[in-house]
Amino acid sequence: MSESAVHRAVGRRTFVLGTAAAAGTAALAGPLAESASAATFGWSDDGSNYVVDTGASLVFKVSKTNGDLTSLVYKGTQYQGYGGKNSHIESGLGTSTVSIKQSGTTILISVAYGTLKHYYAARSGENNVYLWTNKADDSVSATRYILRVNAGKFLNDEPDSYTYAPTTIEAADVFAKSDGQTRSKHYAKARVIDYDHVGWTTGSVGLYIVRSNHEKASGGPFYRSLLRHQSADGGGLYEILYYGENQTEAQRFGLQGPYVIAFTDGGAPSSALSPGNLTTAWADSLGISGYVPASGRGKVAGVGITGRNTSYAYTVGLANSAAQYWGSARSSDGYFSIGGVLPGTYTLTVFKGELAVYTSSVSVSAGGTTTLNSIAIPSSNDPSNAGAIWRINDWNGSPSGFKNADLMTYAHPSDVRAASWTGNVVIGSGTETSGFPCYLWKDVNSGIIVYFKLTAAQAAAAHTLRIGVTTAYANGRPQVVVNDTWSSAVPSPPTQPSTRSLTVGSYRGNNNTFTYSVPASAWLTDTSAYNTLKIYVASGSGSTSFLSAGTSIDAIDLLA
Repeated sequence: MSESAVHRAVGRRTFVLGTAAAAGTAALAGPLAESASAATFGWSDDGSNYVVDTGASLVFKVSKTNGDLTSLVYKGTQYQGYGGKNSHIESGLGTSTVSIKQSGTTILISVAYGTLKHYYAARSGENNVYLWTNKADDSVSATRYILRVNAGKFLNDEPDSYTYAPTTIEAADVFAKSDGQTRSKHYAKARVIDYDHVGWTTGSVGLYIVRSNHEKASGGPFYRSLLRHQSADGGGLYEILYYGENQTEAQRFGLQGPYVIAFTDGGAPSSALSPGNLTTAWADSLGISGYVPASGRGKVAGVGITGRNTSYAYTVGLANSAAQYWGSARSSDGYFSIGGVLPGTYTLTVFKGELAVYTSSVSVSAGGTTTLNSIAIPSSNDPSNAGAIWRINDWNGSPSGFKNADLMTYAHPSDVRAASWTGNVVIGSGTETSGFPCYLWKDVNSGIIVYFKLTAAQAAAAHTLRIGVTTAYANGRPQVVVNDTWSSAVPSPPTQPSTRSLTVGSYRGNNNTFTYSVPASAWLTDTSAYNTLKIYVASGSGSTSFLSAGTSIDAIDLLA
């Protein structure tokens, strides 16, 4: 898990998007933070809802009809609801079977709708609501849980996700303000690996959703999806169970959770609630469908990873059709440990940045630890190790470092804050990477030029040109022309997600390297003259402008 945290202050109010390591000391929402008023813990039935008093400062209601969260009162203030809507799975379930039971210091509300099972749990003395969702198949649409928060409770201090703006510029979910800045609920900035919780604070009250471990989600550690949004009538906090936008994997089914609605006295949620730390032995005997206790899980530990480029963070991922997990490799020696893994055989992938540089298979058994000897990444697996005449950016699986790359995770390409998407680059200028756009589109900047010189010996030989991409829209892929005389064939499109990507804050698709064998006859023999490489975007798909066929760039190099 990344150790980073994002704190964005606006006056005395702060939006917090961070990891357990950055949770702070003010948290009062932990599993052990019991209130002196715990004697009031219990539940009642008001006719329409089950009403749960946690015995701390939180009282919430769940509809007996459809399982919606209809009320969320903390210290006497109602936080639930905007636009007359409840908090719920997806856009709300239909008529469901809803039941409640109390087991000592735990209350569990169970919701059954067809093959879908959903749960709310409360613990005596805690200002938390624990949630689980079991989607058994695709007969029920359930891709998110959305907590709908009343307007005015928290400052709109994350403007890029503020979805109220006067002009719609794409679909019905990307907007532009009069000053040219863009807004969308898609613009989250963070990958799954970057955050443990998402929410808001006034300084005296914090409201958060602490995410689950995402073992039944899809897309891996670097996936980006909805986290939260704010609009004129309120705000929404999300736990994404499955999201199809720029998705690289099939949907996984089964129990997801717990994820937690957590109130605090203004600080971040307790680190004890984070996905890597949360233990729920108290839930082992509750009868939650698909629940697997700690005793039914295993662990994978690696003593180290050699062949790393220590300038980069390395992540180890485990994935199969049923589950996914990941953990950070220690910077000093590459040691890693991934716990809480369901039994099974997994593909183990080592990522340099976001680029896969090693894969193997590993099996996990219940109650056991699979210990791996030191993993050696072959030099040839990292494309940065190949000798190059020149290289634009380093190979890391992302467009990071290219022009507009950071902005594109939280803005539309048309945003006024974006630098020009055109502009040719010269090798040796020192601005090759920062001046080269992170994205190329058929309608916007196809045909961008790279200027470079070759020595006589280099010009006398054939060379391999490589262009790495991280995703593509509408089958966009690069075709190249050298010195206006030699053209490559149009390459076949690799497998990529079929949805929007580049315009909704996501470059994370399937990394692919295109290689072009350029003959010696294509080069200029005048060593004082600049050769030209023109990169076009080829595709018959897509529409126009920023929705024309496009692709995201990882690195470009000419091998020696």
